[in-house]
Amino acid sequence: MKVLAIDQGTTGTKGFTLDDSGAFSKVGAFEHAQHYPQSGWVEHDAEELLSHVRACILAAGQVDAIGIDNQGETLVAWDAATGKPIHRAIVWQDDRTHDVTGRLKADGAEELTLARAGLPLDPYFSASKMRWIIDHVTEAQALLKQGRLRIATSDAFFLDRLTGEYATDVTTASRTSLMSLDTLAWDDDLLKLFGVPREVLPEIRDTTGPFGSHGGVPVTASLVDQQAALFGHGCAVPGDAKITFGTGAFALGIAGDSRPPRNASGLAATVAWRRRGAVADFALDGAVYNAASAINWGRSIGLFDSHEQINGFAAPSALSRGICFVPALSGLACPHWDRTAAGLWIGLGLDTGKADMMQAMLEGIALRAAEVMRAMAGMLPLSGTISIDGGLANNPYFAGFLANALDRTVTVASSTELTALGTARMAMGGAGAGSLPPLPAPLRVYRPDHPLTDDLRGRFAEAVSRARNWR
Repeated sequence: MKVLAIDQGTTGTKGFTLDDSGAFSKVGAFEHAQHYPQSGWVEHDAEELLSHVRACILAAGQVDAIGIDNQGETLVAWDAATGKPIHRAIVWQDDRTHDVTGRLKADGAEELTLARAGLPLDPYFSASKMRWIIDHVTEAQALLKQGRLRIATSDAFFLDRLTGEYATDVTTASRTSLMSLDTLAWDDDLLKLFGVPREVLPEIRDTTGPFGSHGGVPVTASLVDQQAALFGHGCAVPGDAKITFGTGAFALGIAGDSRPPRNASGLAATVAWRRRGAVADFALDGAVYNAASAINWGRSIGLFDSHEQINGFAAPSALSRGICFVPALSGLACPHWDRTAAGLWIGLGLDTGKADMMQAMLEGIALRAAEVMRAMAGMLPLSGTISIDGGLANNPYFAGFLANALDRTVTVASSTELTALGTARMAMGGAGAGSLPPLPAPLRVYRPDHPLTDDLRGRFAEAVSRARNWR
C-alpha cells in the first residue's frame, strides 16, 4: 500500500507519500500568500490553498489512498452551486471577532461553550468567524436565502471541491465551538448562541471517513493538523503528550475515551480522533499563539540573520540574568486567553545585546509552553517524557531549556514532518491496512539538568501579568 498525505498548514502545503515498508518521501511543497487587510486580520486565498492541494496530488502519481490534514479553525465560505469562495479564508490567527466573543463572555455565555464544546470563548475558534461572514459579506446573505451558502472549516472546502462530499471530521468540528463533545454532533444551543444556521454546515464524519474519492483514489482520512501530529508522534494512551512548535506552539495530551471534565485551567477539551468502528479518543489541548512567528519577527527586525546564530549562547540563561520576554505578539492563548496582552521584554539595559534578546525570546516561548503543560498536568497523569517537533525542536538551546522549564525529559522526533506522517498513517489505517509501519526512534533526547527554581518561574509569571495589563 502507498498513500499520500497532504499537510495543508498556515504557511504552506506539503505532500508526502508513505508505503507499507515505511518509506516516507516528500513529493511537493508550496508556500501561499498571507493577507493582512487590517490590524489583527489574517486571511488566505482559499483557491490558492486548493491549487496547492491539487498540485500535491498530481506530484504523488499513483497512490492507493489520500489523507488531508488542515489548519483546524481556519474558515472558508463559498457558493454551493459554483464551488467558488465568496471571501478570502479567515485564518485561525485572525482577531476580528474579539469584540463579539468579549460581549458573549461578559454575558456569561462561556459557561455554555465550556460545558458543551469544551472550548473557551475566543476568536481563535471558528463559530464567531462564521457569524461574521453572514453579517458582513453581502453575497453570503443572498446565498443563505437561496439555500446555497456553505460556511465551514477549510477541510470541508477541499473535500467538496475534490470529491463532491460536503463533510468535515469530528476533530475539526470540535474546533468550531459548535459541536457537543457529548454527542459529537452540531449542538442546537451553540448554533443559536453564535447565530449559525445548521443548513450551512457540513456533515460530521469519522476521522477515517469515508470522504469520497478524487480521480478514483479514495480520501480515507481528514483531520486537524495538531491531531495528525499527535498520531505521528505515536501518542496512544492517556498521558501521552506532544508539543508542535510551528507558527504557534500546540500541545495535545491523550485523555482517553471519556471526554475530559470541565476545568478552570484554561485548557480546551477536544477530540483526538475517531477511527471508523471505534469510539472517539479525547484530548486536552493548549495553544501558544506565537512560537516560530515570534522568531521570524525577531529576524525581520534584525536581531539575527541565520538560525545557526541562536542555536547556543555563551551567557547563562537570560531569565537568570533578569531578562525576560513574553511572546504575546498576538495575545496570550492557553491558559490565559487574553487577546489584549502585548509582547513584552523586561530587564533590558545598556549592556543588553541582540543575542541576549533572542536568548530571552527562545526562553519565553519555552516558558509559555511550560505554562500550558503545567495546566495539563493538573488534569492528566502526564508521561515523564514529552515529544516535540517543528522548527524550534531543532534548536538545541531551546530544547534543552524546555526540558528544564518542564522538568521532564524532552525527545525530539527524528522526522521533522510528523504532521504529515500522522496523516499518512491515519489514511493507511482508513484504507484498511492491517498494521502500520513502525515509527522511527527519537533523534535527540534532552533531560533536565538545571530545572527552573520557583523564583525564576515566578519572575516569568510576573512578566506575563505585566504583558496582560500593558494595553
